[in-house]
Amino acid sequence: MPQFDKKHGYPGKLFIVEGVDGSGKSTQVALLKKWLESEGYSVFFTEWNSSDLVKETTRDGKKKNILTPTTFSLLHATDFADRLNYQIIPPLKAGMIVLADRYAYTAFARDTVRGVSPQWVRNLYNFAVKPDISFYFDVPIQTACERILTNRAQIKFHEAGMDLELSKDTKESFKIFQGKIMEEYKKMVGEFSLTSIDATLEIHDQQEIVRGKVKENLKGYLKKRTIYARRPKVFWRKFSLS
Repeated sequence: MPQFDKKHGYPGKLFIVEGVDGSGKSTQVALLKKWLESEGYSVFFTEWNSSDLVKETTRDGKKKNILTPTTFSLLHATDFADRLNYQIIPPLKAGMIVLADRYAYTAFARDTVRGVSPQWVRNLYNFAVKPDISFYFDVPIQTACERILTNRAQIKFHEAGMDLELSKDTKESFKIFQGKIMEEYKKMVGEFSLTSIDATLEIHDQQEIVRGKVKENLKGYLKKRTIYARRPKVFWRKFSLS
């Protein structure tokens, strides 16, 4: 099992957001980032599947539709490991607040739905550190799908789970796929003590709840700004301002 039962031990804080597409999690983490920065905190943001290490390989594999569920899982785990080592842990060591749009739980949900063993994928991520707060934005699947289908002109092949042959209709496949992912998330709320947020509430009401949880967690945290010059794969601390 992943070592999520142990605190990471770094001076910084790690807050992550999870949820199905259309849950509103990205809006909430963006608002949280702006608020934390306005309060004087040093914040670093990272998001799922953004490492340059495997981006091209993943893109080509998707385009040719040659990725097996296990290959998919291994590529995303490689992406996650790269971001963890070079984008998450360095700022945590420096005492910064790290905000992550999706974390290992995304893999636990998506990979399992694609047919990968839940135990296997959890073991695959046993190097991950435990977030200080893991927010899960809970929303009815119909609401989530309506949000996406209303605002998107087109849904990507793998985003809709078309590789699973759930339906020949892209929109229908998307609904089925996201519904299955949601079922996995709900199982994880208890397993990993995710902080569930009612994502049907007004945006500002959700944000107030999120800020309240974060404020509580930041009690005793030393607020300071640390300025960095970022070079490939390395963070270099230049100086600190109290």
